[in-house]
Amino acid sequence: MADVTIRAENLAKVYRSGESELAIFRGLQLSVQKGESLALTGESGAGKSTLLHLLGALDSPSDGAVYYGSTDVTHLPDAELAVFRNQTIGFVWQSHHLLPEFTAVENAAMPLFIRGISQAEARARALELLAEVGLKDRAHHRAGELSGGEMQRVALARALSGNPSVLLADEPTGNLDPRTGEKIFGLLQDLHRTHALTSVIVTHNPAFAARCDRALRVEAGGLVEVGSGG
Repeated sequence: MADVTIRAENLAKVYRSGESELAIFRGLQLSVQKGESLALTGESGAGKSTLLHLLGALDSPSDGAVYYGSTDVTHLPDAELAVFRNQTIGFVWQSHHLLPEFTAVENAAMPLFIRGISQAEARARALELLAEVGLKDRAHHRAGELSGGEMQRVALARALSGNPSVLLADEPTGNLDPRTGEKIFGLLQDLHRTHALTSVIVTHNPAFAARCDRALRVEAGGLVEVGSGG
């Protein structure tokens, strides 16, 4: 049996205001196998991004736990959790969240700067990844000088600069035109394979979801299998 990289057990997320409450999930179960690419689909507001944030330990569940292997990340102290995320997970968002005053290579190297890697080593790693995503000639341009697709390529390079084993992506093509979005999704799939990643991708695009190993729809506080591609 394949190794389970990520496991959510009895996951719940409930928002309370006074006597009222809104339950996004209750008792949710999810296993993601090592090396798998999993798509999360569903209507807006169904809880896809909430689930991704919980899986990435960016938010805490109301109940239940998230495991990476045997590590319960839900109950790690904040300092240990920050180190874990930096070393294990690469994040890509719908908005690239690049720092406009920095160049592409500086943005891509940011997780390594945070880790305390030397400037020279961090920049060398970032340059390798920028070349891999097709931006070798744009490495020293500031973020504001890049197109939307180019900025998302920098975001992909930044996500991988720390050599993570897991990639979590929230609508990574959502702000791009269809042609550029297709290129970015194809690149994401290539990186998934070449870097031996375990990837969870939130997407509204059914064609993209079908190209992942497995697709789940988030609905009614649970998960429904909707197909697999590959």
